[in-house]
Amino acid sequence: MYRFLLTRQWVILTLVGLALVPTMIELGFWQYHRHERRVEQNALIERNLRAKPVPVAELTSPGHTVPRSDYWRRATATGVFDTRGEVVVRLRTNADERVGFHVLTPLVQADGRAVLVNRGWIPSSADPRAYPPVPPPPKGEVTVVGQLKADETTGTSGIKDRALPDRQVMLINSGQRSKALGRPVLGGYLELAEPRPVSKQPELIGEPDHDSIGAHMAYAVQWWLFTAGVPIGWVILVRRELRDRRAARDAEATAAASEPTVSGQSESEPSASGPAEDSRPTKESGPTKESGPAEESGESEGSGGSGASGEPADPAPANA
Repeated sequence: MYRFLLTRQWVILTLVGLALVPTMIELGFWQYHRHERRVEQNALIERNLRAKPVPVAELTSPGHTVPRSDYWRRATATGVFDTRGEVVVRLRTNADERVGFHVLTPLVQADGRAVLVNRGWIPSSADPRAYPPVPPPPKGEVTVVGQLKADETTGTSGIKDRALPDRQVMLINSGQRSKALGRPVLGGYLELAEPRPVSKQPELIGEPDHDSIGAHMAYAVQWWLFTAGVPIGWVILVRRELRDRRAARDAEATAAASEPTVSGQSESEPSASGPAEDSRPTKESGPTKESGPAEESGESEGSGGSGASGEPADPAPANA
């Protein structure tokens, strides 16, 4: 009964199912690992945002690559904003998904080293290639607090750096800005959190989302359920095929068993009708029917003759 599994259709179906099982298991683990990374990242952001701010020089230095463990770490820096070295970063969005610029201003410290400060978002100007009107930063020496971020590169961000209008960049990179400014720049940059901007100042970027964990775990469970469904579905299809084949075989057997009965009935019909046909009038039976009256008259004469030949008869009423 299971020989149908060796047919081309079932062999292909079985091979496809065998290929899907490990693939969906791997996809489930991929989503599960993404869930773990998201949970770990949320915990890291929460921990670093709630940590006490430390001087930025304790976390980074010129040419330093900010490690992931220090992402969003709150740091302080004191110095004077250098508006002549200020640039805007193209194609950045705010909380409302509006496209505009980020304002990147170097803060020069007392030792001559600068730290890049992302002061926030401003809308695009009418001419996207023109330098937009940027609100000026506070004058004099200021102390800022911000979240430390790593340098952006094409490899990490997917953004391609290309030739742009003057004072516009695509990436926030301390190495590139150090060459343009002609002074040492601390690795990474600060996203401004304090002081809060006054009117007509760039819109602060704000804290990153660290509350939601996404739907990665649900996707992982779905993939694993799909994995379990493959063998279950295969068994259901096999049982259905068996049921259909058995039903077809039983139908054929029933049809084969009913053929002799139908043949016997057709052969017995002529013999059953034979006597009826013999009882019909024919030329040979005609004289027999015509002699009926003679036989009847004979019987009458016989009865009458017996009385005339002296056989006892009933007493006549004349004797009375």
